[in-house]
Amino acid sequence: MGGSRRVTKRVGRHRPPTSMHVLNLVTNDEAQFFTGQRDALARRGVTSDTVAVPGERTGSDGRSVLDYLRFYPRVLRASRREYDLVHANYGLTGPAALAQPIRPVVLSLWGSDLHGWVGRLSRACARRADAVVVMSDAMAADVGTDAFVVPHGVDRATFRPMPREPARRAVGWPADAANVLFPYSPERPVKDFPRAQRIVERARREADRPIDLQTIDGVPHDRMPLYYNAADALLITSTHEGSPNSVKEALSCALPVVATDVGDVRERVAGVTPSTVADSDDALVAGLLEAIDAGRSNGRAAIGDLGRDRMAAELEAIYRRVC
Repeated sequence: MGGSRRVTKRVGRHRPPTSMHVLNLVTNDEAQFFTGQRDALARRGVTSDTVAVPGERTGSDGRSVLDYLRFYPRVLRASRREYDLVHANYGLTGPAALAQPIRPVVLSLWGSDLHGWVGRLSRACARRADAVVVMSDAMAADVGTDAFVVPHGVDRATFRPMPREPARRAVGWPADAANVLFPYSPERPVKDFPRAQRIVERARREADRPIDLQTIDGVPHDRMPLYYNAADALLITSTHEGSPNSVKEALSCALPVVATDVGDVRERVAGVTPSTVADSDDALVAGLLEAIDAGRSNGRAAIGDLGRDRMAAELEAIYRRVC
């Protein structure tokens, strides 16, 4: 790949008969979207090993410079084994992937790695990688080189509609209020929790019943369907995103989405009723009130083509193209 053109590439989803073995590089080997990707590829016969950046996940980029200096020799040692390619998951793993001289490199960018100084590093790595994978068309236009668009898939068997009242009892939310789910830590600046508070406070003044803003962080992933089904609406006020999994998971649970116009959210909720994507507070408040009054959305049908099996098939096709 490479060059200066910004091209969105699509791939087929055939399944060739021969297996592959991949070295994954990650900042967090417990991230659910990574483990889901790895497991879905394994079902297609693509086996893998993983090297994670050492150290504690603290700070805006997750690790210190020293941690990344310790990361490179681990990657170099691992790359000498019999792998077909190295898959660098997240921009900050790109330098170590490209510094090993043996295997071709696939670089996946997730969204936050296209902003600030990390974004400059990610774009430099993307120009040297053998293939670049991004989560949305907007990211493909921003990355500065050719890119394949392969959003993270959703486990539709896990994220499915459930009765609301039992879900509320399971998570301990009140039954007499409208519950608005903000599925991030309030401490993450990019998620703009103060704006979420402002939107909900304005909606409270116009609603005919109480509205509670529910924040969650660190919930086990297998319990998240309970929270989506207990909620009346998902509220996203992020300043930027790639392809937020929370939106896709909410849609798969038929939960209405109210969000700022970031990443691929507008594309994901196209045709979903009720759901709102807007930049102004006025429109977000109106969308939130509509979602609370309406109940379920038709989002599960809209998310139908974003399962993990499709994601794995497209990634495998990219791997084979690179090799």
